[in-house]
Amino acid sequence: MTRNYQSVVESQIAVPGNLHELVRGQEQRLLKDLEPVVRRNSVTLDMCQIERIDAAGISSLISLYGAAHAAGHEFAIVNASPRVAEILQIVGLDRILISSTKTVPCPQGEPCFEMPAA
Repeated sequence: MTRNYQSVVESQIAVPGNLHELVRGQEQRLLKDLEPVVRRNSVTLDMCQIERIDAAGISSLISLYGAAHAAGHEFAIVNASPRVAEILQIVGLDRILISSTKTVPCPQGEPCFEMPAA
């Protein structure tokens, strides 16, 4: 499934700098920060610094995807580490969540909210 994000207002967001694992106990922080954003805009989440993910982290990504689609927006991830990409592939979510679109990575260690001109 190929996504075309160019016709949609889109934000590229980096995972907060001090979050290196999307695991139980940390997934709620990501949901709290991003759920309002995915309800307003299409979002591409830059996950280059996430080294580990568990079922709770996967669930949070599914929740963000669902919230975005319920609001008529897109949600995808880019720059997943090989281990995170492998886990998403094992559970069959790579085709839904991982974007094949090339993006400019956000500076590591700081949030990035990038809005292209309309």
